[in-house]
Amino acid sequence: MSTISTDSPRSAAGRFAATRWSVVLTAGQAASPQAGRALEELCRAYWYPLYAYVRRRGYDVHEAEDLTQEFFARLLAKNYLADVDRTKGKFRSFLLASLKHFLANEWDHAHAAKRGGGQPLLSLDTQTAETRYRSEPADELTPEKLLERQWALALLDQVLDRLEAEFAADGKRALFDQLKVFLTEGKGANSYAAIATRLQTTEGAVKVAAHRLRRRYRELLREEVSHTVASPTEIEEEIQNLFAAFAR
Repeated sequence: MSTISTDSPRSAAGRFAATRWSVVLTAGQAASPQAGRALEELCRAYWYPLYAYVRRRGYDVHEAEDLTQEFFARLLAKNYLADVDRTKGKFRSFLLASLKHFLANEWDHAHAAKRGGGQPLLSLDTQTAETRYRSEPADELTPEKLLERQWALALLDQVLDRLEAEFAADGKRALFDQLKVFLTEGKGANSYAAIATRLQTTEGAVKVAAHRLRRRYRELLREEVSHTVASPTEIEEEIQNLFAAFAR
């Protein structure tokens, strides 16, 4: 009979050390390669909520693709960073404010002349994005509320991906596949027992492993949120806001 250990998942913190929004804010108007890389990483992780926002505003598929791509092309070229309001430190607040400004004032210019000779600065999977958008519930969510919900989902997906990568790096991918149900569907004695049977271990060992999994998930959630706020004092409030987005 085997035992389960999750004491030492390999940390991926180093890979994310340069992605903090605070890096971009600190750079300000200065040309900083580190800030540029951080901004690109953040945009790549959280661009879909903005695409969904543009679609919910009434633009068709091709318009939304062009607008989202052009918006990020300008953003990554640092055309908007000079206008960052440091008192509104959340990355999603900055993105939404910038996108609203872009949609209100820049659409005609974006159509008249594509920057970079039509070569996108950030590769976006727009085909997959539209498939995701068409699967959104046909509810009455405003574009802003839809963005909040999709932002929350994107962030939680990032956390889950990081946790899975840690387990895989330690050769525990099968263990993660069995335990991840406790992150999405709660817990129960029958589930513990069934997983213990599949893993050829004890129910108690599964309970301990699930507890450690949830604890590590909470740690990674706080770390991921810290990448998108300007100050550690905003982390707890942002976590509450993100989960509240599912109840709106």
